Amino acid sequence: MKKTILAVLMTAICVSAFAQKPWDIKNFPQGSRPQEIGHKLVEHYLETPHSHWGDIRSKYKVTLVGYPDVCAWLGSLWFAQTTGDEDLYNRLVARFEPLFTTDSHLQPEMFPKAHNVVDYYVFGAVPLEIYKRIPESKYLDLGMKYADGQWVMPEKPTEEQRGWQEKDYSWQTRLWVDDMFMITELQAQAYHVTGDRKYIDRAAREMVLYLDKIQRPNGLFYHHTGTPYFWGRGDGWMAVGMAEMLRLMPKDSEYRPRIEEAYHLMMQTLLRYQDADGMWHQIIDNPDTWKETSSTAMFTYAFIVGVKNGWLDRKVYGEAARKGYLRLLSYLDENYELRNVCEGTGAKNDFKWYQNRRRLTGDLHGQAAMIWCCQALSGDVKPYKVKSGLSGNVNLPLTN
Repeated sequence: MKKTILAVLMTAICVSAFAQKPWDIKNFPQGSRPQEIGHKLVEHYLETPHSHWGDIRSKYKVTLVGYPDVCAWLGSLWFAQTTGDEDLYNRLVARFEPLFTTDSHLQPEMFPKAHNVVDYYVFGAVPLEIYKRIPESKYLDLGMKYADGQWVMPEKPTEEQRGWQEKDYSWQTRLWVDDMFMITELQAQAYHVTGDRKYIDRAAREMVLYLDKIQRPNGLFYHHTGTPYFWGRGDGWMAVGMAEMLRLMPKDSEYRPRIEEAYHLMMQTLLRYQDADGMWHQIIDNPDTWKETSSTAMFTYAFIVGVKNGWLDRKVYGEAARKGYLRLLSYLDENYELRNVCEGTGAKNDFKWYQNRRRLTGDLHGQAAMIWCCQALSGDVKPYKVKSGLSGNVNLPLTN
């Protein structure tokens, strides 16, 4: 079975090279179409229990719905809406309902005593996404608790947390590259359901702070200020974060030019480091490190969004996006689980720390990013139109 699927996918890649233009990101051969692949991935996600920080086979007890689950959930909801699959969407919403009752203990706690507190709060993006179509107060209240909480200090903040808050940044600011999805996605969702620009403005201002502090001259980002390595998935969070911010923020935002500049610089460098086969490496600028799939999917997504919105050259980046997506298909096993996904990784000033990370199969860091790619390739990723006073009056159609 595994060989059969792989053979079909490899045939699709070969046929694609001759049948379509190399930059075509609309038409794909049967067996590799993003609508087909995405549906398989989302169905698999629905069958998968909540993970331990993305690892679906971890020996550790699941104590909360972490950010990898959130990312897979968001991508699945987007995919169902983009493809107009009402049944799929309803089942994704039904999966959330126990979190109000029998599984309420899996809601991430507020003000956890953890260095990665930002990873807890992004959970709020899921109920806010659901609220856009199902305007029930329970979704709004739960999501906004986390969105507002990113700017409400704990009772006993550290000096660092107090310092950031006094400058009107989130007390969760760490200057870790990962934060630029965790903070900005939740604040963007809050903006969409309330129409209040304070949410998107403070997210954009936070992103500019990170750009000014940690973007390197070549456009890439170290995992953290103290770790001089361009770790693939770390940079993936920033690539996706900037693409989403540019897609979702108002065109007249004072922060837009700075983010556009940083996004283009990063995309140019990523293009240079993409392997001939479409993949990127665990350490982006080191071809001796292994080829990693979650980062490849994230960079591919950032390219797709850029091409579809006209920010990136259609032929140059369209070809890179198509090549990345098709190569990723060869890493899917017979269960539609992505192989070669780097395990969850903290920052460390040690090359071997990154090079020797476990390569997981089916980890939600990779599954989520693949679903994002399928969603973006399946339909519209144009700027989201926000209506003032949207809160309490939402019933969006199941199409993008």
